[in-house]
Amino acid sequence: MKKVITKKKPVAYKSADALSKAEEPIAPYYRSVKVMPALKDFTYNEFKKIADKVPFTQAEWASILHVSERTLQRYAKNNGSFAPINAERAMQIAQVIKEGIITFGNVNLFYSWIKRNPYMLEGNLSFESLTTNEGIQKVLTQLGRIQHGIFA
Repeated sequence: MKKVITKKKPVAYKSADALSKAEEPIAPYYRSVKVMPALKDFTYNEFKKIADKVPFTQAEWASILHVSERTLQRYAKNNGSFAPINAERAMQIAQVIKEGIITFGNVNLFYSWIKRNPYMLEGNLSFESLTTNEGIQKVLTQLGRIQHGIFA
């Protein structure tokens, strides 16, 4: 008995365009993701909107952003764009200001609180805390504690 071997026909695969996508709803966490503005396009006018909310001096802003006062003046003169690292710091400070206003109800009360070097469980805070990422997180943590009635 002779076995007959038949060759299989080559299968033509559909292109990626022809494949159908799964019909699934968008995941809830996907919709809630906040879009951060492009940091490379962060101009002095956008910084000025943040800076006008608080009574920080130009010297204080310079120390927070790790730039010289002259650099801030130059940005103001020709609406220059901030370096991404400085823009990110300004956005972090904007978040701190927002939480400070929520906590104290007034930006001036928040400013006087941060200038008093408030105590927290991990040690004292100060205005200089706003110059580092770790310090900013500590300030935000303390503001959250105050909002929830945990004062130490």
